[in-house]
Amino acid sequence: MVKLATAREIRTYGPRLGRSRAEYINAGLYLFATVVLIGGFTATGFSWEPLSGLVLILLALALITAVNVHDLVAHLAGIDYRVKLMEYDLQLGLVEFAVPLVQIAGSVVFFLGILFVFNQAETKHGNSGREKHALNMLIAGPLLWVIGSIHNSCQIYERADSHVQILQQCVHIPFLVGSLLFLVSSLLNSFDQSGSSHTALKLLGRRWIWLGISGSICLFVGGLMNVVKVFNFVQITGLRLEKLRGGAQDRLLEEREGYLPLVAEEERIRKMEADQASNRVKTRSHLDSKEGAGAAESVIGTSQTPYKDVLLGQG
Repeated sequence: MVKLATAREIRTYGPRLGRSRAEYINAGLYLFATVVLIGGFTATGFSWEPLSGLVLILLALALITAVNVHDLVAHLAGIDYRVKLMEYDLQLGLVEFAVPLVQIAGSVVFFLGILFVFNQAETKHGNSGREKHALNMLIAGPLLWVIGSIHNSCQIYERADSHVQILQQCVHIPFLVGSLLFLVSSLLNSFDQSGSSHTALKLLGRRWIWLGISGSICLFVGGLMNVVKVFNFVQITGLRLEKLRGGAQDRLLEEREGYLPLVAEEERIRKMEADQASNRVKTRSHLDSKEGAGAAESVIGTSQTPYKDVLLGQG
């Protein structure tokens, strides 16, 4: 998984028109990056100029990194950069912030591994002893993507409707499968190259190429579903998106607007009215009980006085 997929309602940054445009550009840029990635792996394995394929892969990784940076900045701007809200909603830190950071790190490491292979092929240097480090970086990058995919799949939904959750899973699953394919391809390629003295483009075996193409196609499917998800979130009203938990949403709106949000205010007024009604009922019942006790005493007093007068009259 090389992109954050979230259904948070709080991702509101900037004016509505500009925000919608940024979301469309973000989704379209990622989809374009996956197409470039497919072309890069294909050109690396089957072109007369395999270096051009490495250039395309580097370009795709740079675009993916930019997309994840946008996701991170968008979430920070969505909560007005109030990182203290993570104390009230752990998912805000573990998913919305951690996933883009892990994906950025994975993309950068993968980029450096490909850049080393490209530089060695371009300069035609012999075996420098650093090939193992390049192979390790080609493993570490997809490994970070897989960790980000697992993080991203740990999102919890309490209020979001089924339509939102289906769209989320349609994005999660292809990204997770694609990340696993990249990791498996790098592990198999490292195993194939163990004990050999290959350099430059020979470090990238056939299995790395084919599994890389398969992983890129999975990322393309996930990117396509992400475009559909963004269109639904932006254009179609009535979708119930997930809110920040633990009071973080109310605290953010209170700090933004200087007062409690309408729903929280209505709940507070309703609770206050219920307490006042309960107090009135208790006061009325207490007064009724006192009036009942006084009436009983008066009845007893009126019933005893005539009997005493009768006895005195008889005496």
